[in-house]
Amino acid sequence: MTLSWITPADRVKMLPPYVFARLDELKARAREQGLDLIDLGMGNPDGPTPQPVVDAAIEALKNPANHGYPPFEGTASFRRAITQWYHRRYDVELDSESEALPLLGSKEGLTHLAIAFINPGDLVLVPSPAYPAHFRGPLIAGGKVHSLMLKPENDWLIDLGAIPDSIAQQAKIMYFNYPSNPTAATAPREFFEDVVAFAHKHEILLVHDLCYAELAFDGYQPTSLLEIPGAKEISVEFHTLSKTYNMAGWRVGFVVGNRHVIQGLRTLKTNLDYGIFAALQSAAETALQLPDVYLHEVQNRYRTRRDFLIQGLAELGWTVPKPRATMYLWVPCPPGIGSTDFALSVLQQTGVVVTPGNAFGAAGEGYVRISLIADCDRLGEALRRLKQANICYLPAK
Repeated sequence: MTLSWITPADRVKMLPPYVFARLDELKARAREQGLDLIDLGMGNPDGPTPQPVVDAAIEALKNPANHGYPPFEGTASFRRAITQWYHRRYDVELDSESEALPLLGSKEGLTHLAIAFINPGDLVLVPSPAYPAHFRGPLIAGGKVHSLMLKPENDWLIDLGAIPDSIAQQAKIMYFNYPSNPTAATAPREFFEDVVAFAHKHEILLVHDLCYAELAFDGYQPTSLLEIPGAKEISVEFHTLSKTYNMAGWRVGFVVGNRHVIQGLRTLKTNLDYGIFAALQSAAETALQLPDVYLHEVQNRYRTRRDFLIQGLAELGWTVPKPRATMYLWVPCPPGIGSTDFALSVLQQTGVVVTPGNAFGAAGEGYVRISLIADCDRLGEALRRLKQANICYLPAK
């Protein structure tokens, strides 16, 4: 029995279907048809969580002190591990008492920050394409999203000079993300300096998503927004343990930066959740303290896959630049076919799952995102299937 008078709130009804939920439905249907799927859709790292982290979680589970409600603001020791990590990686000084807040994953924090700071009608600047939480969070909060359309000819960087003064003066918050999901673009330090100056001029809160901070290659070191003088006065930065440490299912992330913004988010969260299970926070401390040899292994794994897949795609007609960071390739669709149709065609013909670029915003149309979440044997099988199905960038000769 359906009760027609029980309807979702407008904020839910106006949201488009979440692409990864839709992909899950299509994948389930394909499996029912007997297809051997090679899932390169979600940014879901393959492989186990590092054994020292698992061991730390097991030990923490045995401690009854961890079985009750954790502190709303996270354990003091995990907050210290966060600020020590920032100092070690970026030489950024943070107060663990007021400038760091553990989160149930960065996606939760990004969306809750929007609810904590955006009033209905507030204008929010968000790049397109972008990680969906960057624009869905503001929409849920009732904000008006002004899309900053990114272009390949500008290396997928935000063109601050193209933002009209009338828009900049109205804007309250700007979300952005370098190294970028989905484009894998990276930004030079000069860009971060420019965006801090822009935000100070127009009194805009900056929200930077740095969840690919350590998935960088070929000697490249991503910039933390908080490295830039004056940034902490007007910004916060999000990070997650999901990608680097194969901890996506553990749901552990954090935000650092301006203490007033951190406090506003904390106030909201005290009314919504009880924070991360303390045993998981203990394990997360261990992850942040792992020696760099582990980080190098992770970087080598993704760099090897990147190079292998780019070479294989080149044999099928694609020219894909080597990204300096992230776990993604941002690949143009063949001429004459849109993102969704191409992704569906690849799935139906080959059992290979990729994500249509328009799921990340209008400017993602014409591309698909491929996640480097399978070893080279499986990537080779994916390439073999594409070739067998005559799926290539240029018409077959």
